[in-house]
Amino acid sequence: MNRLFLTFSGFLAVFAILGCASVESTAGNDLAARGRVTLSEQDKAAIGRKIWQNECGGTVAGLTSWNQGEDFPSLGIGHFIWYVKGRPGPFDESFPRMIDYLVLNGVKVPAWIDNAPGSPWTSRSQFLAEKNSRQMNELRNLLANTVSHQTGFIVQRLENSLPKMMNATNQADRRRLESNFYKVAGTRAGVYALIDYVNFKGEGIKESESYNGQGWGLRDVLLEMGPISGPANYEFSEAAKRTLQRRVRNAPPSRGENRWLNGWMNRCEGYKKGV
Repeated sequence: MNRLFLTFSGFLAVFAILGCASVESTAGNDLAARGRVTLSEQDKAAIGRKIWQNECGGTVAGLTSWNQGEDFPSLGIGHFIWYVKGRPGPFDESFPRMIDYLVLNGVKVPAWIDNAPGSPWTSRSQFLAEKNSRQMNELRNLLANTVSHQTGFIVQRLENSLPKMMNATNQADRRRLESNFYKVAGTRAGVYALIDYVNFKGEGIKESESYNGQGWGLRDVLLEMGPISGPANYEFSEAAKRTLQRRVRNAPPSRGENRWLNGWMNRCEGYKKGV
């Protein structure tokens, strides 16, 4: 494997050379027509770069993190969760599935990652103490060199999300959910918003991912959307803000989720612009 450390500025330079900013994607129309997302390599690069910036500040160091107050590390451009063996949590564990996706797509993954029953780091203090260890550097190399693959994994998650959300929604709301999904998916900016949000906060189909019976996933945002008088991604952005503000109000005070709210609002505001 080519163990080249990519910085965000370096990735941006490649992106600029490719001319991705001038490419107009048909991904939204394709999704609406066939339930699939077909992205050009340029669009995939743009979306991967944006998610990397959103989650990790666009840095290689940010690809391996363990947030204060959490019981698990968050890894890769999508901050995929990796639970410690025997300590599952309420949120969707996505890192092992992402590794399976890499393997299926021909990426050579170190055996200690592929065969691990859970995170080899069992505490945040241990994780931070070993931030420059051989294993941590090997993991960062893998993640820095598979940005396109990780984006593909996130896109696949979006493709699989609609039937899951429909099944978790009562009959009266299903048509509105589906309609809003396809309205947002009708533009390049909207496809980015859907891809980013489902990676950011999940589908919203697990009862454990709620406070006071109110969730914050993609399903919740689509059902929160009101009448659409302009671009659908604008209303999606506002609905996402309302959904996350509600989450913070409902969250147990001990979690201190208010500290994340400004960043979440800025991220959702970015859905109006896209990539």
